[in-house]
Amino acid sequence: MGEDRKRLGARLRTFARRVDGDPWLVALAEWVRLRLPGDAGYGDPLSVGAPGTPLSRRLTALAARQPSVLREVGFGALQVLQAHAGSQPADAADQEMAVLFTDLAGFSDWTLQVGDDVAVEMLRKVGIAVEPLVQRRGRVVKRLGDGLMAVFPYAADAVAAGLAAADAVEGVVVDGHRLRLRAGVHVGRPRELGEDYFGRDVNIAARVAAAAGPGEVLISNAVRDRLGDADLRLRRRIFFRAKGVPDDVQVFSVRT
Repeated sequence: MGEDRKRLGARLRTFARRVDGDPWLVALAEWVRLRLPGDAGYGDPLSVGAPGTPLSRRLTALAARQPSVLREVGFGALQVLQAHAGSQPADAADQEMAVLFTDLAGFSDWTLQVGDDVAVEMLRKVGIAVEPLVQRRGRVVKRLGDGLMAVFPYAADAVAAGLAAADAVEGVVVDGHRLRLRAGVHVGRPRELGEDYFGRDVNIAARVAAAAGPGEVLISNAVRDRLGDADLRLRRRIFFRAKGVPDDVQVFSVRT
């Protein structure tokens, strides 16, 4: 009886693989998917590369081995779900949000001096200090080596998180070493793809962060205009030019 079950199981698995890879069925599944609502390109590296999409990544890995009916059906379902979610007001593609970038000033050069073990320990401690502060008000989109990208519904929350993160890193010490965090914030309407964000406003936020000095939080004039009566000190950064950033974007250093 046991051997019969094993043989039956092996036959069913063989049959399933043949059906999953059948060229005619794959073509039919692709044809149907192209006519479903949502992004028919969902499943490419951009749309599934962000953290938090393990099912998407498994389907992509499946497709890398051979054309797959399961892959097309699975991504078709995710495509429709994403389209439905995107049609809701709270998830509108053009929803305004604040984008925060952070990193550790001079981290790469410092790593060459201290070695990987100390550098990894620093990243761990900085992550423990910074990420809870960011997640209180916003969402971490992705980790970028020694920094992160996060989005917030309100500009004031992004600025508060950036300032709190910079202060928290001041207290992180590893093997007698301290590093300083720098951050940049911009407000716009980035394009959501998968669980990541792209577009001009994301690029501007990254450029603003790259212009910050150690321990400094920089914001764009779009952020400044949305802070209202926040009790913050702003100082205009007169000489700010960055590739791809419109000339009318102004940058301010912000402090409590």
